[in-house]
Amino acid sequence: MKFGATIKGAQYKDWSAHYVDYSGLKRYLKERQANKRWDDEEEANFLRALAGELDKVVTFQEAKINDLTLTIAEYEAEVNRLIHGEEHPDGASSVGRPRDNLEDSSHHDHDDGDSDTTDDAQEDRFIELEEDLANVIADVHDLGHFSHLNYTAFVKIVKKHDKRTGWTLKSQFMRDFLEKRPFYKENYDGLIVQLSRLYNLVRTRGNPVVGDSSAGGGQSAFVRQTTKYWVHPDNYVQLKLVILKHLPVLVFNPDKPFEQEDAAISSSYFDNESLDLYLGRLEKTEGAEAIRMRWYGGMGVKTIFVERKTHREDWTGEKSVKARFPIKEEQLNDFLAGRITMDETFEALRKKGKKTDKEVESMLKLAREVQAAVKVKKLGPVVRTFYNRTAFQLPGDARVRISFDTQLSLIREDNWDGTIRAGDNWRRPDCGIDWPFNNIPDSDKELFPYGVLEVKLQTQMGQEPPEWVRELVSSHLVEAVPKFSKFIHGCATLLPNRVDLVPFWLPQMETDIRKPATSKASILRPAASHSNTQSATPSDGRSNDLEHYTEPVSDDEDHETNRHHAIAKDQAGWADLPPQAAAEAKAFRDENAGKTEEARPGKGYKAQEIFPKLTPANLTKLLDSKINTESEQPLNTGGDPNASAVSITPGRVEYVSSFRPPTGKRVAIPVRVEPKVFYANERTMLSWIEFSVVVSAIGIGILSYSEPHDDIALAAASSFTGVALLGILYTAYNYTWRVFKIRNREAVNYHDWLGPSVLCGILFLAVVVNFSLRAKAGF
Repeated sequence: MKFGATIKGAQYKDWSAHYVDYSGLKRYLKERQANKRWDDEEEANFLRALAGELDKVVTFQEAKINDLTLTIAEYEAEVNRLIHGEEHPDGASSVGRPRDNLEDSSHHDHDDGDSDTTDDAQEDRFIELEEDLANVIADVHDLGHFSHLNYTAFVKIVKKHDKRTGWTLKSQFMRDFLEKRPFYKENYDGLIVQLSRLYNLVRTRGNPVVGDSSAGGGQSAFVRQTTKYWVHPDNYVQLKLVILKHLPVLVFNPDKPFEQEDAAISSSYFDNESLDLYLGRLEKTEGAEAIRMRWYGGMGVKTIFVERKTHREDWTGEKSVKARFPIKEEQLNDFLAGRITMDETFEALRKKGKKTDKEVESMLKLAREVQAAVKVKKLGPVVRTFYNRTAFQLPGDARVRISFDTQLSLIREDNWDGTIRAGDNWRRPDCGIDWPFNNIPDSDKELFPYGVLEVKLQTQMGQEPPEWVRELVSSHLVEAVPKFSKFIHGCATLLPNRVDLVPFWLPQMETDIRKPATSKASILRPAASHSNTQSATPSDGRSNDLEHYTEPVSDDEDHETNRHHAIAKDQAGWADLPPQAAAEAKAFRDENAGKTEEARPGKGYKAQEIFPKLTPANLTKLLDSKINTESEQPLNTGGDPNASAVSITPGRVEYVSSFRPPTGKRVAIPVRVEPKVFYANERTMLSWIEFSVVVSAIGIGILSYSEPHDDIALAAASSFTGVALLGILYTAYNYTWRVFKIRNREAVNYHDWLGPSVLCGILFLAVVVNFSLRAKAGF
């Protein structure tokens, strides 16, 4: 579909006048170029037209944000009046009544009916408010879609200008226009925080869950079961709005107005020049540690948290634990150098009653162990991570906690290459929280292209997560990346000359993780809405699922590469078709695909296997595959012999089908090794030896009970003894090979398909030869 048609079909009708006039700008380019040669005057006119369109978009966005802010404030005031039973300022009586009046009226029978009526009316009004807020949520979602669609329109029209006229405008437009009015960088966090608080009040009917907003921040050690996902920037706003319908945004200080600095989290990870901590965390060895200094907010914060994460294997019966303690920023350098200890500070906390004896002892032990690790392992700052976190959680309730990190940045802090970064300090002084860190050289930073969603669950044994959580993590908004680590990714990308082992998710970085939109985790406007904002919008439901914006090409833009499509598995789900109809459609497509393949030049083309998930097993197959790129060129490489085969599903979802690590690099495949694996190997060895001993005993028995000078018995005994010796040698080799592979955590095929078959064949041959000779000799 052409982009002009896409932007027209994806517009919110009520806002259509405020979108970029993409068709008009494109028509202007065609007409002016057709009439005469493009010159300075035409370029100036086109720039003025672009500036006018940009001003229109930005003005509307700012006005709409202000309008939504006022709307939310008005709803919040009404909800507060409804909760407290106050009268409306215009003199009209509120739906609710004061609680003391209700208590007084409970002594009079004739007031019981009025009380019930008031409660019913109050509940009806809460239901109406919930529907109204659902429309406000849809407005925020559509405003995020508005920003993204217009930004894409500007990029495409400038690209079209450069291609048609031969004049280069893209860099100038980005620098002089978009960077000065960066409407596309708006994340709507202010609106989302306000909406979350208000929606939570309405959902709980004025009785929100109360508790410790730090949600574990006051604990020195805590355990969580965590799964991680990547989120494409196109889905940031929708994901946050979907979650806030079920969990409120966790705010540590509700009385303080929201500021972007409140969401900033920075961590400085320590390691040595051998990257021992990196390798331990990457290979998931038992007891592997990660040591970091973490702070919340800007560079002026006074309290730093020294944290240590320790990995525990499942077979130990323990859980991976994160422990930490606070320290003043001005004391941290002296503490790491061993010039001071934390004993006096923690004892003071014990005396003041702020920490229990158990907590103090735990923190003292942690402080001493961290201090010793820094000295013995020669640890220093290596990588800093920065991100803005939006946390969703009921205060004081950690059963379901969701955090969403955006603007993730990885910054190098070591001095190993002779460049002074952190120096003798515990962190780099020239780097704050001013994303995207323009003052930092590109070689020293990695701007991660996706958001990171972490779902932390604390459920009882056998208990399923909430339905909405299962629906969210199976929706098109997220891409599962098990065991993703910011620290590991930072080391792998910023220290390429020191890292030989890279994480298994690195190949996924080259693909587009967007998927076709589904009905799961969607933003819907109420069917029977009391709001004045109802209109046909991209938020109106399933009918728009297939119109999900997927960056289509313009009418005169070619695809960058030739790509073939892999059909999504859940066709019935995303296409909203009955299973039978989806099956028939797939069969028809497969038939046509077969005909196309037969008609394609070069009939010897061998289709590459497509892996829809980057699992360790699939990655092992990819690394073991041998692809002759010169003789069998994949369709999607565009003739580039160095390109990797990539497949795309509808919605520009790309999957890795072949990956070769850079020269000198190895990919770390997550392999779980438990003690029972070694025992299983030993049991297998003992079983084989037992079999060999039995076979050798047969040979010795034949030789012992045979007549002297019986050559046939001697030959039979020799054959059985030879088989036994071969079995023992083969067992020793297999046992040694498996022990070596297990210790190195190599993802290899441990199944022995050859040995048993060969051994049985030789044994069978020995028996046949023995009986044949006896038969020939006449027994």
